[in-house]
Amino acid sequence: MKKALILFSLLLSVSVYAQLTPFELSKDKNYTANYAEVMAYYKQLAAHYPQMKLISYGMTDIGKPLTLVVLSKDKVFDPVLIKKQNKRVLLINNGIHPGEPEGIDASMMLTRDLLKNNKLPNDVVLCFIAVYNIDGCLNRGVSRISQNGPRAYGFRGNSRNLDLNRDFIKADSRNALAFMQILNTWQPEVFLDNHTSDGADYQYVMTLIETQKDKQNPILAKYTSETLSPELYRRMKKSGYEMIPYVESEKGTPDSGIVAFLETPRFSTGYTVQHNIISYVTETHMLKPYDKRVYATYDFMQHLVDICQRDHQLIGQLKQQADAQVAKQQTFALNWELDEKHPDTITFKGYEAGHKPSEVSGLPRLYYDRSKPYTKTIKYYNTYVATANATKPVAYIIPQAWGKVIDLFKLNKVVMHQLKHDTTLKVEMYSIADYKTSTRPYEGHYLHSNVTLSAKEAPIKFYAGDYVVYTNQPINRYIVETLEPQGVDSFFAWNFFDSMLGQKEHYSDYVFEDTAAEYLKNNPELQKKLEQEKAANPKLAASAAMQLEFVYRNSPWFEKTYLRYPVGRLLTNVKLDLN
Repeated sequence: MKKALILFSLLLSVSVYAQLTPFELSKDKNYTANYAEVMAYYKQLAAHYPQMKLISYGMTDIGKPLTLVVLSKDKVFDPVLIKKQNKRVLLINNGIHPGEPEGIDASMMLTRDLLKNNKLPNDVVLCFIAVYNIDGCLNRGVSRISQNGPRAYGFRGNSRNLDLNRDFIKADSRNALAFMQILNTWQPEVFLDNHTSDGADYQYVMTLIETQKDKQNPILAKYTSETLSPELYRRMKKSGYEMIPYVESEKGTPDSGIVAFLETPRFSTGYTVQHNIISYVTETHMLKPYDKRVYATYDFMQHLVDICQRDHQLIGQLKQQADAQVAKQQTFALNWELDEKHPDTITFKGYEAGHKPSEVSGLPRLYYDRSKPYTKTIKYYNTYVATANATKPVAYIIPQAWGKVIDLFKLNKVVMHQLKHDTTLKVEMYSIADYKTSTRPYEGHYLHSNVTLSAKEAPIKFYAGDYVVYTNQPINRYIVETLEPQGVDSFFAWNFFDSMLGQKEHYSDYVFEDTAAEYLKNNPELQKKLEQEKAANPKLAASAAMQLEFVYRNSPWFEKTYLRYPVGRLLTNVKLDLN
């Protein structure tokens, strides 16, 4: 009997020891689990606890699926049934930048503790993406030279050298496509993305990015700004990890004020906000010890879980209200700029900054003196104003030729119908009057910006199979912000429609000379307009080629689709024969 008890105790201690994470097992707590260790750990937990399930989604660029760790107290893992049970879903993303791995280690610990201590929430299903950038996680090294641990970690870029936190709206990576599948399958009400920040030095272990209030749905913004965020700040302070909003200095150092981060749809939380999801980004500070960064992330996630459980009914009601409001919303902001004239103030705990001679260059260099901490009131720039807006049409008509647009809309559960027959419709069409293009590539693209448009209603022929997207949907923000060319992260901005910017037909000047002369004779109004233009523009008057081009562009032979944006805007509700 005594031997049996000893054996049982030994097995129990081995089992408990086996549930410690690689981070916890490291003596100095300066180690982050590698990808194989993460997966082995979760598989071991799933084998022990029926309230946990591992689900694979898609295929990433490195050839491995995304693993979603799902925790459900009543062992229901069907997202449709979970919604019918009126439960909330909290989605947590880890390792989008594998050199910022606190969320990976903290999620392993939190998952174990919730299961082992029977502390899973009754009304919230928890979904953790174990490692999002698997590619970068496998590329392990010490590339973040300014960071204080862990000893080794993954690389920021994925196997295509994409920053996956700039990829959500354009979805160049298969990682992003798998994320979209997860998001639109589980439809979370709350989303968290765990990160590490660089930049200025200060006293806080963790800073926080919440959806910028001016671009968040006002129903959700009221709850997050008045209830959820203040409660997170209060609880984190009580846990010993007082937070401050993400520190992006207005001018050089935080003393000049900090600027609220504007997460456009290229970022994870900018994309999730288009789905009316309450969204946060934790940013632990790179210079703080790694163990403190992990424990701060753990505490934040635990607090978020607890508040989501406490407010589960309210969060569900607010999500429904926001969806209904967005479905009826008429005008949508497409671009933003910071309002520097109306800053708030905030109490900030920093370190005195100064300059001293560099031992590398001999020139002045910035440093922060940790022997001189301070607490002072600084400016907090947390107001943005819309610089471009669009009024939604009744529907967008998308020619089926633009396959990537259609595929992304399907993945994002946009309701679409197809024309049964070839149909001529009176729609508003945009022409691209002007735009700027970056001179260097950014994340594999030459981004367009400063887009100006001219709009004109015209009868346009669409074809059987072309897509009709009505704008009476909760996903309207995603629809409008991607299809309106002036949007900062529109599909046009990301080069989805670049082929329409090229002219395909022209003329041979020596042949067109005679045709142009005859056309001017038969159209004296155009001849008069040409003379007026010549009088006003000496460069035109001195150029035969420019005058010939002027005639061509004002003739019926000029390419009608040149610079015409291919997506039509249906402005009136007409009956269509649709599939």
